[in-house]
Amino acid sequence: MPQALFKVRLPDDEVRLARGSIEDGPGELLRPDVTLDGLLAAGGTALAEALASAEADGPCPSEAVVLAPIDDQEVWCAGVTYKRSKEARMEESTQPDHYDRVYDADRPEIFFKGNGWRARGPGETIGIRNDSGWDMAEAELGLVIAADGTIAGYVAGNDMSSRTIEGENPLYLPQAKVYDLACALGPAIVPTSDGADPEFPVRMTIIRDGATLFEGETTTAQLKRSHRELVDHLTRALTFPRGAVLLSGTGIVPDASVTLKAGDSVRIEMGDLGVLENPVVGIG
Repeated sequence: MPQALFKVRLPDDEVRLARGSIEDGPGELLRPDVTLDGLLAAGGTALAEALASAEADGPCPSEAVVLAPIDDQEVWCAGVTYKRSKEARMEESTQPDHYDRVYDADRPEIFFKGNGWRARGPGETIGIRNDSGWDMAEAELGLVIAADGTIAGYVAGNDMSSRTIEGENPLYLPQAKVYDLACALGPAIVPTSDGADPEFPVRMTIIRDGATLFEGETTTAQLKRSHRELVDHLTRALTFPRGAVLLSGTGIVPDASVTLKAGDSVRIEMGDLGVLENPVVGIG
């Protein structure tokens, strides 16, 4: 398993970075002065270098809580990047032509999702809006972007969405996507390696009352656009001095008979990026 960068809360409430593996979890603490803000500000190779050679500061306590691996980075999203996403958003919308055209357009759909402090980590609650009747989690590959615009790593993400609100009018997209508890990331960042875009298997399971309500799978190889293309559009006229996370879209969209309810649990599995599982609550 590749090395991974975790963000953890220690028993004394101090928050630190740790390195380890997705399989075994955080193993070694990094020095207190090593932060994700600093690593991403330093450029695309700094994160991998810290995992490989940074001085350790002792073992990570077993009682440490794994948090969302993000500091002051903004989270952005790309939409309609899988054929299944295009079809689903056309089905839900009163104006389906918008989604058909953007899927084939030169310019992708990119929108703001939230500030880093809003992101939830493994085991933390995620939310569905109480003013929406059709809600869904979206399992997405997160591209961790350094200040120089390079892709420093990858993380599993969940882009929660109100299909009711977005379907009423495309201009309601911010209300459908941007609200408390609407984004989860984790368990850790796996650094990039040289070569083509890596491919990750993606599986999403919705559990209700201890039973599987829905299970679907895809692979990031089904992305219509390359990782570099998505990042280039995001950073074309926008700078990120401490980096950013770009969720690259979803290829798993249940049909209209499935909607999340409070008490459900969403489990996202992405191979070498690990498992992100969160309970669902209603908000608003």
